[in-house]
Amino acid sequence: MVADAMHPRQERSLEQRAAKCQSAAMSDDHAQSLQPAPLHLGQTSSLPASPEEAVLDYVPNPRAGSLYMVRFAAPEFTSLCPVTGQPDFAHLVIDYAPGETIVESKSLKLFLGSFRNHCGFHEDVTVGIGQRLFDEMKPAWLRIGGYWYPRGGIPIDVFWQSGTVPDGLWVPDQGVSSYRGRG
Repeated sequence: MVADAMHPRQERSLEQRAAKCQSAAMSDDHAQSLQPAPLHLGQTSSLPASPEEAVLDYVPNPRAGSLYMVRFAAPEFTSLCPVTGQPDFAHLVIDYAPGETIVESKSLKLFLGSFRNHCGFHEDVTVGIGQRLFDEMKPAWLRIGGYWYPRGGIPIDVFWQSGTVPDGLWVPDQGVSSYRGRG
């Protein structure tokens, strides 16, 4: 069933609310410390051709000074095998404790999608994603789990973290079971 089109008044109302929310989010005192405005937030964006071309946007942490964890899950992540060119599939889980900035989710989605045509071993892809996020965002702590589906009969799980977990940070299990096959 196709959703009915919105009435023009509803569209304007949604646009006004979105603009108000964006304005409020960006008017925070520490927003001044960000140099460029987010490239993707509220814009139409194309999928980057490669991870190197992808631009990750960071916005001010709305709870700077608070110790909390953010989780992103990408259960349908894909990249290409560097030997055969065949697709590899993974469930990625990215956990981090923000510092002064947080990663903007649309830019992260586009960055992860840019791996669709990228050739790389599971270890390189997983660790590379974690290290890029850590180096650019500078969170208090970051970890990534790459739960790769089997090809050639062997599943590969790859884990990387930036260091020890900060004291007092609640870090739940990533919730992805190791591959168990059919029984």
